[in-house]
Amino acid sequence: MAAKTFEKAIARLEEIVRNLEEGELTLGDSLKVFEEGMVLSRFCSDELESAEKKVTMLEKESGKYREVVFDMEEEGHGG
Repeated sequence: MAAKTFEKAIARLEEIVRNLEEGELTLGDSLKVFEEGMVLSRFCSDELESAEKKVTMLEKESGKYREVVFDMEEEGHGG
C-alpha cells in the first residue's frame, strides 16, 4: 500500500476479509494477507485514537467561544 490513509486502509482490510472468506488463497498467501490485515488494523486503530484526541468542543464562556480539547477520560468514557 503506497500512501496510507484511514480510508485506503479500511478499503484494503475489506478486500483482505473478502479474500480470506472466499477460501481460495493458499495457506502461505492467507498468512501473508492476514499479517497485512493485522498491520492495517493497528494503523486504523491508532488513527481513530488520534482523531478522538483531536475532537474539540466549543465552550461558551463570557460571550466568547474558545476551543477545548475533548478528553474522553474526563467525561467518564475512557479506560
